[in-house]
Amino acid sequence: MKKSINIINKLSKISLLFLLILNFAIANAQHQPSGIKNIVLVHGAFVDGSGWKPVYDILLKKGYHVSIVQQPMTTFTDDINAVKRILAMQDGPCILVGHSYGGAIITEAGNDSHVVALVYIAAHAPDKGENEAANGKIYPPAYKSLQKTADGFDYINPQHFYADFAADLPEAIAEFTAHAQTLTADEVFHAVIQNPAWRLKPSWYMVAKSDRIINPDLERMYAKRANSHKVEIDGASHSVYQSHPIEVAKLITEAASHAVIAK
Repeated sequence: MKKSINIINKLSKISLLFLLILNFAIANAQHQPSGIKNIVLVHGAFVDGSGWKPVYDILLKKGYHVSIVQQPMTTFTDDINAVKRILAMQDGPCILVGHSYGGAIITEAGNDSHVVALVYIAAHAPDKGENEAANGKIYPPAYKSLQKTADGFDYINPQHFYADFAADLPEAIAEFTAHAQTLTADEVFHAVIQNPAWRLKPSWYMVAKSDRIINPDLERMYAKRANSHKVEIDGASHSVYQSHPIEVAKLITEAASHAVIAK
């Protein structure tokens, strides 16, 4: 009898161990994304990569490997090279995401072989021979708060930053961001695109419907021309990547799930 009880106890322990291993495997599988697992995020002008943290946190919990570029904003070439350094560190194919001026950057950097799809978040997506400054004149933005330093770097007047750049963020966060701006060389906005990656690779686009920095109609033009999978966010400011991280992360995961790796 005692021997039988010992055998039953051992079997019970084995069963429990099996169940624990099975539960761990299921939980781990639930955190493994389908499709592309690598995401590279590129910020826009006047801000830095820290604004991506809400999106980063969501993607990380879903099991994605997320990298954030901190480009210098000094020349267009320097900014592209900063993205390429991060792309070279990826262990496989990736989705390249750009906000605002970051869209112009990924339009060129997206030709990198690691990139299988592009995601534009209220971003510029110029064609060959275009630059974002000229496109902005065709579809003028609402803001008038751009300032320039004596040595040619641009920034948003902090007194108008909340209204023009981040009206759907808590005012305290917008106030801090306004006084922590990454001044951006004016010349980068005039960089002419040579090889737009969206002509070769699939793209997804998010329009911020209350954007004052980039005219929403310009965003719609970019999305239509690139044949992007488009979504529009009501009431979203230019800071949509911070104010609507759930929607932004959803669009990125959609791209990651549907992008096809070239054979």
